[in-house]
Amino acid sequence: MNDLTQTPEMLISGMGARARAAAAILATVTDAQKIDALRRGAQALRDHAPQILAANARDMENAAANGLSPAMLDRLRLDEDRVAATAAGVEQVAILVNPLGSVIDTQVRPNGMELSRVRVPLGVIGIIYESRPNVTADAAALCLRAGNAVILRGGSEAKESNRAIHAALIEGATAAGLPADAVQLVPTTDRAAVGALLKASEFIDLVVPRGGKSLVARVQEEARVPVLAHLDGINHSYVDGAADPEMAVKLVVNAKMRRTGICGATETVLIDKAFNAAPAIVKALLDAKCEVRGDEAVQAMDARVTAASDEDWDTEYLDAIVSVRMVDGLDEALGHISAHASHHTDAIITENAERAEHFLNAVDSAIVMWNASTQFADGGEFGLGAEIGISTGRLHARGPVALEGLTTYKWQVRGTGQTRP
Repeated sequence: MNDLTQTPEMLISGMGARARAAAAILATVTDAQKIDALRRGAQALRDHAPQILAANARDMENAAANGLSPAMLDRLRLDEDRVAATAAGVEQVAILVNPLGSVIDTQVRPNGMELSRVRVPLGVIGIIYESRPNVTADAAALCLRAGNAVILRGGSEAKESNRAIHAALIEGATAAGLPADAVQLVPTTDRAAVGALLKASEFIDLVVPRGGKSLVARVQEEARVPVLAHLDGINHSYVDGAADPEMAVKLVVNAKMRRTGICGATETVLIDKAFNAAPAIVKALLDAKCEVRGDEAVQAMDARVTAASDEDWDTEYLDAIVSVRMVDGLDEALGHISAHASHHTDAIITENAERAEHFLNAVDSAIVMWNASTQFADGGEFGLGAEIGISTGRLHARGPVALEGLTTYKWQVRGTGQTRP
């Protein structure tokens, strides 16, 4: 057990050293043993669902008393279905194809040496996250299956839920013979512990922040280790002039309203002036209890629309609010996305294949879609299992980061006695 009287630096150093030792052990265990640990962990989540829900109820009560927003409360809330889905997500990671040991490519040099690039674990990963307690399970499952030890630092608003979920996962891991230190949860909510984690380059190989803009910005500013992150999910759904009206209404409403608090939710809808059913989209959003903030043309469609400000086009609402703008064709839509998007997920709705392909190639985002809801921006929906997050950067991994994104590679060279002249 960690001594809570330690300084944050001492605490993180101790956890890091134990994680590094656990990572060395993970490198020696079989994939079957890791799969067994995940299956046992999933069953432990189900077995301990009452305790997890009771812990979450305490978190929800405290969060409501502290004035947490409805969107953040939704992220924090667990129920029987969400616990079951969390357990199922852990099991899904267990059935994914193991990336470790796979050969990326091979070449034979003129001197006869054979070179191969082979996937290996990253080592020790630090995850810093807010609100969503399911991240505890997702991150642990992915890191373990990819052969990495992980140090988890959840937000104070979910501390009871995180502890209960972590305990269930450790029960499964140790029952399968894995070291308990392979998945550690920082026991303090002291913000100084985050700073210590970000500077622990001796022990941490990669930091992944999952949370609000201020958290991610702090991590990127203070980290002395590589960071895999995205700042915002300012996502667009562009309704082209050649869009099918019925499909457009269905997709836009789903993209915005299915779950407003997730990073894949559409925040801005762009509608081509050549699309004749624009009022139907605006009405459908309003009828779905979504606040619509629009330009003058959109305001003229329904008295319930309020005026959009310049700030709205750069806002991730994470709530039942959407900004809507009329644009003069694909080029203007692309210009708006280039100026305001966060390079997360952007979609075009159209029956014109040529314009769709141009959009898919021109938009510089981690995920670009054609005739699909942006709510599909999720590792599970991509067949990757639980995800560690959506990366909007350009290095190492991009888009939903799952097993393969938590590996690196090493070169293996096989010779027959070659010496370099």
